[in-house]
Amino acid sequence: MWKTKCFLFTSALAVLSLGQPGRAEEVPTPADVAAAKVSGIPIMSNTIADIAQSVAPAVVNIEVVQSRKQAQLPPGMDFPMPLPFGKYEYFFNGQRIEPPRESHNTGSGFIVRSDGYIVTNAHVVRGANKIKVTLNDKRVLEGTVVGTDGFSDIAVVKIDSNQLPVANMGSSNKVRPGEFAIAIGSPLGFDHTVTFGIISAVGRTITDVNGNINFIQSDVAINPGNSGGPLLNLNGEVIGVNTAIQANAQNIGFSIPIDIAKSVANDLIEHKTIQRPWLGIAMQVIDEAMSKAHGLAANKGVLIGKVIEGSPAKSSGLQPADVIEKIDGQEVSTPKAVQDIVKAHKVSDIIHFLVLRNGAVTAIPVTIGQYPDKPVTGRDYDN
Repeated sequence: MWKTKCFLFTSALAVLSLGQPGRAEEVPTPADVAAAKVSGIPIMSNTIADIAQSVAPAVVNIEVVQSRKQAQLPPGMDFPMPLPFGKYEYFFNGQRIEPPRESHNTGSGFIVRSDGYIVTNAHVVRGANKIKVTLNDKRVLEGTVVGTDGFSDIAVVKIDSNQLPVANMGSSNKVRPGEFAIAIGSPLGFDHTVTFGIISAVGRTITDVNGNINFIQSDVAINPGNSGGPLLNLNGEVIGVNTAIQANAQNIGFSIPIDIAKSVANDLIEHKTIQRPWLGIAMQVIDEAMSKAHGLAANKGVLIGKVIEGSPAKSSGLQPADVIEKIDGQEVSTPKAVQDIVKAHKVSDIIHFLVLRNGAVTAIPVTIGQYPDKPVTGRDYDN
């Protein structure tokens, strides 16, 4: 676990370089930064700069080109054939029909293997027709998506190059609030921007972003374009993948813990199928207040609050207000108990629900589905 003195250790490189003028212009490597640990030496003004300089060669800018195949039609217009745009314009009910266009979006990533494998967010490259990766030395290479995992919002991109610098992987398991952190990325397209702050909290669940992940929260300044870039500790190690910000606030950012990202990235690189059993329901515990309001037995069963359209639960016939009493003969009283049973099965397995609906007990077989490519958020349940 990180201790306060470890933050002090990382400043030794800055102090040593002051004592050795001949090495002042050399670029410290991640190994230099990690090795420069001398107890009792405070953080110097160039400590963060040394860490950023050592990691920057492994950080990339990702530009994604997405094409809209069909014209944007006004509401109420259904035209089955592509319109021949060119020197013509089209209107419907007084509204101009927008022709197909390309959109350009920017994200970040970091190199995890010297032969060109890059980790980023799945939402950065989703739907990409073309990917351009810009390295720290300004080389621009074409990228291809190796794989994406909608559950964790992690993706791997491959570029055709070798002997590339690689980011050092740390561990997010023992990250604590109050520890210093650094972000490097391309906010609004400004590549290799470095920002600094502290870890604000760990284990954050943000359902509007991705309810599957317990995020690291930090006050490190990140903005659109930082997605997919690394969150670093003061050893220059990646501890998280910057993913989202709180739009109506300042300096509230969320990062996927690197322990999750590493596992997913390795599976994607090895072309393993990542199966994520999924039902598509939002559940609630039946406490005393809810039991009195709905005439249900307290602490018995789990209430289905919402069901996602097109989900396995929906197609199997589960409905909002159903009370799950048993699954495969096993009584359940918490959402976690239901989740644990589902996770213990494989995609396409059939599990048998016993639900209370309108005062009658109903048996419903449910076929477990694969988690969708796009993360399911609170908005999906609301809709």
